[in-house]
Amino acid sequence: MASVKLSNYFQLHSRKTKLNQQDAGFSLLELTVVVLLVGILAAIAAPGWVAFVNRQELNKANDALLAVLQDAQREAQKKKLSYSVSFQKNSTTQNVEVAIYPTKKSDGSNLAFADISTWKPLGVDVGVSSDKFLLGTNLSSENSAGSSVSYTLSTSAKMTFDYMGTLTNANFGTVTPPATEPSGIKIVVAIPSPQNPSSAGSVKRCIIVKTLLGSTATKKDSDCN
Repeated sequence: MASVKLSNYFQLHSRKTKLNQQDAGFSLLELTVVVLLVGILAAIAAPGWVAFVNRQELNKANDALLAVLQDAQREAQKKKLSYSVSFQKNSTTQNVEVAIYPTKKSDGSNLAFADISTWKPLGVDVGVSSDKFLLGTNLSSENSAGSSVSYTLSTSAKMTFDYMGTLTNANFGTVTPPATEPSGIKIVVAIPSPQNPSSAGSVKRCIIVKTLLGSTATKKDSDCN
């Protein structure tokens, strides 16, 4: 009888020990494997996630570019005055910056770039970090399109709308076959090339202006070249 009780005791103790081991959770080896797997998956997914986030911000920046042009045009029409919009890459903060302002001062002279006081980072109102992007344009002078897009702007790029909201003395470029119309005025934001951060990569967004009335088209990537 005693031996039966002793046997039952050992069986019960054995079951409790197994239950306690199960309740104890993962072993150190299992935890190590899990951590390694999570790290590997994170390393694989991180570049794709960063690229996705950058594209989303680039889209927002391009939307902000369009809004700036439309705001300048509306101000010109509303106030019956010539209004300009300028773009620059701030060499200190590296932000892409925009400014909307009356083209002329009260004495009738043009407002100089040095006197513009309304600069603000592009897309700051919608959470865009514009310092991670490059600014490009084919503007060779005010309202005049050149032959190619440059990302090394020596001065601020400028577009001007007259009191009716039309582009003053605009030149939309030349027709280059097989195209059947001029390339238009292009304002571009681009993700820098991984190999050369001062050059634009293949991911770009742009606003193209092709008519005196300021009609615009939003394009991306190779269409912004």
